Amino acid sequence: MSGIYLDYNASGLVRPEVQDVMARALADNGNPSAVHAAGRRARARVETARAQVADLVGADATAVIFSSGGTESNAQAILSSLAAGCERLVVSATEHPCVSEAAVASGKPVKMLPVDGRGVVDLNKLSQLLERPGKAVVAIHHANNESGVIQPIAEAARLVRAAGGWLHIDAIQSAGKIPVDIRTLKADSLTLSAHKLGGPQGVGALVMGEAREAIRIVHGAGQERGLRAGTENVPGITGFGASAVCAARDLSEAMAHAVWRDSAEAVVKAAGATIIGEGAERLPNTLFMAVPDWDSPQQLITLDLMGLMVSAGSACSSGKTKPSRAILATGRTSLATGGIRISGGWGTVEEDWKRFAEAWPAAYAKHRERTAARAKEVA
Repeated sequence: MSGIYLDYNASGLVRPEVQDVMARALADNGNPSAVHAAGRRARARVETARAQVADLVGADATAVIFSSGGTESNAQAILSSLAAGCERLVVSATEHPCVSEAAVASGKPVKMLPVDGRGVVDLNKLSQLLERPGKAVVAIHHANNESGVIQPIAEAARLVRAAGGWLHIDAIQSAGKIPVDIRTLKADSLTLSAHKLGGPQGVGALVMGEAREAIRIVHGAGQERGLRAGTENVPGITGFGASAVCAARDLSEAMAHAVWRDSAEAVVKAAGATIIGEGAERLPNTLFMAVPDWDSPQQLITLDLMGLMVSAGSACSSGKTKPSRAILATGRTSLATGGIRISGGWGTVEEDWKRFAEAWPAAYAKHRERTAARAKEVA
């Protein structure tokens, strides 16, 4: 790849090991529901991957339901909790849109769980919300996709369980970067996505907690034990399994990225950036920063021309900068359109972070010089 890729939180580069196993699966294509030899080999690949994904999060293989991605799996988790008797939803203010919008689309009452200035959920408010009538499904991501802030899931789980509710954890961003164990987290359901692990896009999984059952939201034949109809994406699922194995193997290396991130963070902070999530526990690979006077798309374009690929804190469309959900939730509205996220992964080296730490301050200084010069011309 030409340039330095620092956008692993959006989509990780596909690992060589994953490419290899997927190529073999593509070359030996068979329908896993077929009883002939090719079908049996395809079924074996799917079930091997199921065990590999389960191992990554400390689950039993029978708890894993493959899907088209995290968005579908989050929707299935929410609808499964409602089918189990939950009457309302509590969703963290910084949740991914695929969770918050699925909650609203369910037609059930939804309350937002606020976060503090660091982006950490308010457990006191959660306790108050759980005291209201009706069983609640509580959706809290393990780590925020923008800021990387890690949430106090164990404490939240204690409150939800005491209230007889259902705790759904979106672990898509945290898996492979920090330890994730569904039993330790005490989650009733948990979601994963292959492409965040260095696997292919378009493959995800819902992992069910003990004594919890999923409902089918994609109807048709009886694939995935009748819980998700449609012929399985065997090459994608095979790649998912391989990426889960690699992520578990490389977990200590992933956690070591924090040293490189922290060094870059100190440099950009000295140059005028505000660190979003500072003071909270964060993913080791993630730096989310913002300035009030340089919009995200302009920063992305400038850095891209300098050979650095990062992302905005939120999507940009039609030439307009869309405010970051994570920043708005912390109350820092003046920074909401100036956030960028830098995220490393399995292919990142220390020099990549150093290059960013050199490039951004220089680019920001030039931007401010240009802004000052234009202001003088207008005056």
